[in-house]
Amino acid sequence: MPKMTPAERSAFLAEPHVGVIAVERPDRAPLAVPIWYGYQPGGEVLLWTEAGSVKERLIRAAGRFSLTAQVEQPPYRYVTAEGPVVGIAAADPGTARAIADRYLGAAEGAEFTTANLGPESLIIRMRPERWLSTDYSKSE
Repeated sequence: MPKMTPAERSAFLAEPHVGVIAVERPDRAPLAVPIWYGYQPGGEVLLWTEAGSVKERLIRAAGRFSLTAQVEQPPYRYVTAEGPVVGIAAADPGTARAIADRYLGAAEGAEFTTANLGPESLIIRMRPERWLSTDYSKSE
């Protein structure tokens, strides 16, 4: 399968795809749910979630998770990044707003952030250590 270079996979993950996180859980299959995320090439994967949510509790317990982003039309491409959680802290408005803006644009991102950022909002940071990727456009 045609793999992406490190620069290509980092650039792909920085695009505004809806991601799917996967995190282990005891006595069941891993939790896998779609999520908006933040990422800049070479940086950490950022998730905005709420304290006490299933995602937050499982990620905190596991100490790591993976995130997959994909293109669902030919030529298919995907990137999976896996790594340890390097921080869980109260969500600051700037980081939360950047994630919302990434998916909704500036005006709707501002509205979404105002409506959803609260005292239970958290930003979870993951440092990618392992990558999987495929880019079928390279096989044409």
